[in-house]
Amino acid sequence: MTSLTINGQTVELDVDPRTTLLDALREHLKLTGSKKGCDHGQCGACTVLLDGERVNSCLVLFAGCEGQDVTTIEGLGTEDNLGAMQRAFVSHDAFQCGYCTPGQICSAVATLKEVERGDASIVTGKDDVHLSRIEVQERMSGNICRCGAYNNIVDAVIETGSSDGQKEAAE
Repeated sequence: MTSLTINGQTVELDVDPRTTLLDALREHLKLTGSKKGCDHGQCGACTVLLDGERVNSCLVLFAGCEGQDVTTIEGLGTEDNLGAMQRAFVSHDAFQCGYCTPGQICSAVATLKEVERGDASIVTGKDDVHLSRIEVQERMSGNICRCGAYNNIVDAVIETGSSDGQKEAAE
């Protein structure tokens, strides 16, 4: 039996120890927001937040998440009360087919946290971490959009990070 918190709710689930976090979310807990894309950790469609850090849930075993806190797209807002990043994606039309959008939004929320903490990326020096287009593009590079909405996605992340919504989005 594995016990963890998903979107603020304690969940206990007894699954095959080979079950990935993604499969447990989608097949056992019916949280279908996270999408199964490549199933090899290469597209980012399955990105969720694990203890606040983004992970490709197709590469994480559910049993290995004992005691951890998982946030999926369903935990960032609701249809009637979207989170700040979700609202920015809508206002910037930062999705086309929408398949990658849940993973993109989870990754974008983590991006803002990383920049706020001053975590360096490959395109910045440690003393020069700020929210720029190149910084967002680098940090979001693990999430693949096949429709080509990248510019709108970057605009949404920058707007959210530059507004009062940054703190809300990063929570």
